[in-house]
Amino acid sequence: MSEFGFANKLKRRILIVEDEEINREILGNMLSEHYDVSYAENGQAALDLLKEHKTGYSLILLDLLMPVMSGEEFLAKLKADERCSSIPVIVMTAEIPAEVRSIKLGADDFIPKPYDSPEVILARCERIIQLYEDKSIIRSAEKDELTELFTREFFQEYVRQIDSFDESASDDAVVLNIEHFHAINEMFGRRVGDEILKKMADMLMQTFGNGMCIGCRPGDDYFYLYVDHRDGYEAILTKLSEELSSYAHMPRIRIRAGVYQNVDKHMSVDDRFDHAKFACDGIRGDYTRQINFYSKELNDADLYHERLINDIDDAIAHQDLIVYYQPKYGIQSDRPVLRSAEALIRWKHPSLGMISPGDFIPLFESNGLIQKVDHYVWSQAAAQIRKWKDTLGFTLPVSVNVSRVDIYDPGLQDKLMKILSENDISSKELMLEITESAYADDAKGLTEVVDELRECGFKIEMDDFGTGYSSLHMITDIPIDVLKIDMGFIRKMHKDEKSLKLVELVMDIARFLKVPAVAEGVEDASQVETLKQMGCELIQGYYFSKPVPPEEFEQFIIAEKEGTK
Repeated sequence: MSEFGFANKLKRRILIVEDEEINREILGNMLSEHYDVSYAENGQAALDLLKEHKTGYSLILLDLLMPVMSGEEFLAKLKADERCSSIPVIVMTAEIPAEVRSIKLGADDFIPKPYDSPEVILARCERIIQLYEDKSIIRSAEKDELTELFTREFFQEYVRQIDSFDESASDDAVVLNIEHFHAINEMFGRRVGDEILKKMADMLMQTFGNGMCIGCRPGDDYFYLYVDHRDGYEAILTKLSEELSSYAHMPRIRIRAGVYQNVDKHMSVDDRFDHAKFACDGIRGDYTRQINFYSKELNDADLYHERLINDIDDAIAHQDLIVYYQPKYGIQSDRPVLRSAEALIRWKHPSLGMISPGDFIPLFESNGLIQKVDHYVWSQAAAQIRKWKDTLGFTLPVSVNVSRVDIYDPGLQDKLMKILSENDISSKELMLEITESAYADDAKGLTEVVDELRECGFKIEMDDFGTGYSSLHMITDIPIDVLKIDMGFIRKMHKDEKSLKLVELVMDIARFLKVPAVAEGVEDASQVETLKQMGCELIQGYYFSKPVPPEEFEQFIIAEKEGTK
């Protein structure tokens, strides 16, 4: 009977529930060659048999008219039992009204009495078992085992089906995330984390389930929802966070969300939820907002950022990234003395024109591409130091930025030393700027790296001092050679008494550490005079020059050489 799919050796288990012995024997003879057949003479006996057997049944053949417990009563109890409700049932009857009632109770097919055709009965059994097994396989792949939400692939397909029913309906794509969920797993264990994820899924379905709503957990601690368009997401998010925190007995669990409202149904499902996720991730770590709405402006910014990300390699290869230099002058002598310069990156894009560093530096810092930019700047600055030494006979130290991601690169020291070797310059000529906030993130780890760099002869400048969170205790242990005062304090020190006092405090700290201070953002003579009286050794800013290309910077070197004659 291979035409019915029985060529393999596996025998499925079938239960025949029939009160008449002759009918049980007839069906048994038809099926026993292909199936492992069990029998019950009424509904109650069948229920007892189901409880006894640990091995599941692939099919139940059910008579309706039986003593003790009828087939209809058995079918109702079977479908109410979570352990057995998925077993397919073929009802054996010739009564049309009974067929209708059985369908409503959950029957899958019918075999008419009397049993005239073994071929038909075998075909029906094979068909129902095959459908049931296929359905079971689909069900196991359809749902996330932990939360019972759809897996990503099935979720996308159901979204497409929903759209096909009514393309004019207004629907929202929602992406939610439990912020810092990895910390919950680490602190309380994965079991607690799993319970929180399950609770989150239940809450989402209860909260949004009053209209059209399907959910998905694509992985980790993200949740996708496709829902009827609605307002009031802020209140919903606040309530969800409070309920989840209460359930988990934790002070505050923060749920953030990105919403793409009134989705464009001509757009792929992936793109819709990419938009919502982009909005969600855009407020990661921003504790002033729980929700972010995707918009055309956000979309334009997203596309712009993607363009920059895609173009950075070409920009480096074609040298569209230009290193500008801003002079630093010593002001404690009779005349300002050119002491060094800071390398600052600019991007002259072939089609977008000049791109502000404020557009691409934070972007590349967030995705790690800043390493490529930094390495390019280091190489360009080192080559420029060498060129000024060769063409102008003047050695000018240049400060370059070292980002957080660079600090934890195990190859950092080797890369820097290679650049020095290629340009035949010393480590004292290429100074390294590290922001104060980088020290606050991991003071111990960063200190170890900086100590190693200083042993190689590099001078370390702490940039933007006063804007981070370094404690006075920690500042005494941080290895630095120069302290840079953030320009925000300098620009406000003649307008704001507090800013002036802060500048004085930073100068006191620099004296205590016995390192020179550099004031950034100096713009007028009154600021220069005040800083000079405070004992500030170096200044940079528009008072002397804005950042300029290397060929323009040469005038400062030439003027300095002439001034020393």
